[in-house]
Amino acid sequence: MISYINGQVAELNPAQAVIETNGVGYGLLISLTTYSQIQGKATAKLFVESVYVRDDNPRYFGFADLEERDLFRKLISVSGVGGGSAILMLSSLSAPEIAGAINTANVALLKSIKGIGEKTAQRIVVDLKGKWVNMRVEYPKF
Repeated sequence: MISYINGQVAELNPAQAVIETNGVGYGLLISLTTYSQIQGKATAKLFVESVYVRDDNPRYFGFADLEERDLFRKLISVSGVGGGSAILMLSSLSAPEIAGAINTANVALLKSIKGIGEKTAQRIVVDLKGKWVNMRVEYPKF
């Protein structure tokens, strides 16, 4: 299991980063939040999570901080939320904003994220409400 990768930023775009370390370039799918945190830097340390779409097709996701990776792990544990949907959610809202929306059962805010429908947003709230240990939570302003 890979926990993190620390190295030179070889390639970077809003959806993917390639981090080179010891002559190997690791391609990681990233959120816009992570992109903005490493943009313009020569080196980066990204925390890694692997998700298997199929047995023969692993996808690797990179996160600038542990908080974002932990939320990603929680999101993909919900039935109907895959790696692509979770990274899209983290690109739309910050990890603390998503945690706050879940804790306040703000289905409308979650539903406003592209690709997240009413039923999926409700399932996320039901499955994850109150499961925030050591995470900064920002409650949405009404």
